[in-house]
Amino acid sequence: MTKWSSRLRAGDNRPMRILTVPAPAKLNLFLHVTGRRADGYHTLESLFVALDFGDTITLALRDDGAISRSGDNFGVAAQDDLALRAASALKRASGCAGGVDIAVVKRIPMGGGLGGGSSDAASVLLALNRLWDLGMTREDLAGIGLTLGADVPFFLSAQPALARGIGECLTPVSVPALWVAVLVPTCAVSTAAIFAAPELTRDSPSAKIDVFSEGYGRNDLQRPALERHPDIAAALAALSACSSSARMTGSGSCVFAPFTTEAQARAAIAARPRAMQGFVARTLARHPLAALARCTEAVPPR
Repeated sequence: MTKWSSRLRAGDNRPMRILTVPAPAKLNLFLHVTGRRADGYHTLESLFVALDFGDTITLALRDDGAISRSGDNFGVAAQDDLALRAASALKRASGCAGGVDIAVVKRIPMGGGLGGGSSDAASVLLALNRLWDLGMTREDLAGIGLTLGADVPFFLSAQPALARGIGECLTPVSVPALWVAVLVPTCAVSTAAIFAAPELTRDSPSAKIDVFSEGYGRNDLQRPALERHPDIAAALAALSACSSSARMTGSGSCVFAPFTTEAQARAAIAARPRAMQGFVARTLARHPLAALARCTEAVPPR
């Protein structure tokens, strides 16, 4: 992943004007659907971990108070752009008069279950917290992030987390470093359709532990996704030949397999179906932007 940096020279005391930051992808190492609320939302239990692979976002301050975007918009309308929405939400919540121009270099596949939009939103919140000199806590930012999407609070956290509720109740956990091979089918998956599938398991028991071995659990969304998307089934079959722990992330379409060495992960990618894209990444023990917001809550001992 491209390391975040500013264009502020060492020893320069002028206010920071431009900041370039990463927005890491995530994996759901497991995802259990534990119930359904009266409002129709499903309750989940999932282990989130960030990857050293993702988008890169450059934020440049504007003096006119406007929030704008530049570069390739990837077919996403402005009102649906989570990076822009995050900046606007932070401006409203903080009362800041500042403006910003946002440019995203997109590497995370869209609609792949890797959390690209949510990660972009979180990185914008963290970066603007520094650029606008707001001094907001991670908990403050998470409250704003939750209005943008259930996954955003995870990307504002400092480390891997066990998520409960609709994904907003996070417990920091320690996860051994893993190399992962990720395959990217080209099919578009409707998250709403997967959650509405009649065969979806909706009563998985809650985990009673906070330490998880490699390959623990499953993804309850995988079965309905496989039945509706042969490309996901083909990707899973390819990775399953290399790892018994291969599974889908999120509601799809990407699938992954964990390995202990980079060489094993690269061998799995080399064996993928010829027409399918894929990449190798490593899990992160700490979010690369963790220092851009302070935490007011005590972190449980590791």
